[in-house]
Amino acid sequence: MSSLNPADDGELHRLAQGIADLLIARGLSIVAAESCTGGWIAKVLTDIAGSSGWFECGVVAYSYEAKEALLGVQPQTLERTGAVSQETCTEMVSGALARYGASVAVAVTGIAGPTGATPGKPVGTVWIGWKRRGGYARAELFHFAGDREAVRRQTVAAALEGVRRILTS
Repeated sequence: MSSLNPADDGELHRLAQGIADLLIARGLSIVAAESCTGGWIAKVLTDIAGSSGWFECGVVAYSYEAKEALLGVQPQTLERTGAVSQETCTEMVSGALARYGASVAVAVTGIAGPTGATPGKPVGTVWIGWKRRGGYARAELFHFAGDREAVRRQTVAAALEGVRRILTS
């Protein structure tokens, strides 16, 4: 568990440019599977000129049905653990990588607020997952503070920072 200060647009752009440079240098591509960020990760990445050379696609899957149909999340997983869980996040990132042909995937699912919280999952609870082709899925739990905008912005920053980490490890 960790939290970041809300990233400004400049920081998000710097993270995205760094990821672009790493993907280009390694001949890799990326897919983003997003729930609580609503496509913000894809937007930040595709703000980089030339992103069509390394950005495969972005999937925004809010509903259970979309997570199942677009990302291959198992209905039993959603019934047992809910959309905001390590299991769902791991299935999202694995499904995105399997279905969309990229080299690297990132997935996010969480509660950005102000509604949707439960006693065990307050606003700001976010799971972020990463996976490289041929590797194992990794998901990490974050607890972000602030309003909907702040939670989503911190989620995008943490997701991108995680992509940078797996590309340099």
